[in-house]
Amino acid sequence: MNKTAVLVARWAAFEEQHPEGSLDDFFRYSLAEKVKPKPAAGSPGKLIPDLNGRLVILLRRIGKFHIAYSNIALEGTGLGQMEEFGILVTIFNMGNPIKSEAIYNNIMELSSGSNMLIRMKKRGLVREYDDKEDKRQTRLELTPKGKKVVLQAKDRVMKMAGMMVHGLSDEDKELCIQLLSPIDRRFSGLFQKQKNKDFETIYEENMR
Repeated sequence: MNKTAVLVARWAAFEEQHPEGSLDDFFRYSLAEKVKPKPAAGSPGKLIPDLNGRLVILLRRIGKFHIAYSNIALEGTGLGQMEEFGILVTIFNMGNPIKSEAIYNNIMELSSGSNMLIRMKKRGLVREYDDKEDKRQTRLELTPKGKKVVLQAKDRVMKMAGMMVHGLSDEDKELCIQLLSPIDRRFSGLFQKQKNKDFETIYEENMR
């Protein structure tokens, strides 16, 4: 097979896996494929992560840095932690979501999310009321104070997000989003269904 045919075949495979990808994304992806993983360093007997582990550890560390800096950025805004901002944004964007919907959208347990909402209600940020169509459901809405707080905090959070990814080009950011979004979509549809199952069952369901 000549080089042009190989290139076209590789592009077709990339496009099928990443339909929104650009040519620039394809070239970066091709270069990344050429990077050979370095042999794990360290003494025998050490617990050295494999490629999967290294990627997940990197994402977890970035996530921890993000939470730590976010909590600092929120000081003085009326919010105590990033999870509060996330719930307020969800309510702001959805208007009057069902309580459980707002909590699960932020990947929180119902009990911890409910406790957080109780604290924000006491601070006058959120109001709960019964759904008119289904009395079993509770809906949420932001108070005027809550809207003011979330809009003020947004500027801090966006500034912090820019700081976190400073040094990456917009193209690299788009590529990262494109490559990692399928993982987010997959677990967003599975997490609530699987959280009470044992790990072996969860593993089998995810590896099909």
